[in-house]
Amino acid sequence: MAEGNQSIMEKAEARFMDKQKKTAERNKATSDYMSEASAREIKTARLRELRLAKEEADRVAEALNPTPKKKRATVKKAAAAPKGGTS
Repeated sequence: MAEGNQSIMEKAEARFMDKQKKTAERNKATSDYMSEASAREIKTARLRELRLAKEEADRVAEALNPTPKKKRATVKKAAAAPKGGTS
């Protein structure tokens, strides 16, 4: 009977160790995910600041040196041939 109890205890300990291992892996995965998300948010904020600064600089440059408006291209009509025509 003592041998049966020993086997049950070993199985219980093995299950407990598996649960602890899975919990540690899950915690590590969650931690990795959160750190990646945080890094992504920081990078996105930095890129947004750079984009907004560039757009503002472009607006200021445009205000200081406006580009001339392009004139419309006029289509010349072909010279009309005389009606009577000379042969």
